[in-house]
Amino acid sequence: MNKILTLLIIIIIPSLGLIAQNTKENGNKSTDIKSQVQKAPYSWDTTLVDLGEIPYKSKKKAEYKLSNTGNQPLFIVYGQASCGCAHLEYSDAPILPGKSTIVTVTYHGTDLGEFMKTITMVTNADTDRTILQIKGNVVKE
Repeated sequence: MNKILTLLIIIIIPSLGLIAQNTKENGNKSTDIKSQVQKAPYSWDTTLVDLGEIPYKSKKKAEYKLSNTGNQPLFIVYGQASCGCAHLEYSDAPILPGKSTIVTVTYHGTDLGEFMKTITMVTNADTDRTILQIKGNVVKE
């Protein structure tokens, strides 16, 4: 039993040193790679637009300005409105550093009453999504 335990210790201890060394090397490489890859920072002028009162069965637009505050091109990778009553428009052209683009949401007021809708936006700058919102109140004229 002692021989088996001694043999295991002789094998395991040097292996732990190799594992720690590989982890350290891989950690340094990933840090180096992360520091070399520069994401394109961005900012939205607002994430909530209040459309106020909208006459029944009419359309009203909301605009959101997306600015590239970084030094790499920014792309909108994905955009999706939460319902068919909100039509989303945006350019798939790159947004160059220091430039901006407008994302337009057109809401069609087919249901009376207050509403709050969401628009999900994803850029190449981050894996997180940005949630834009529109709200308002559809009224009879």
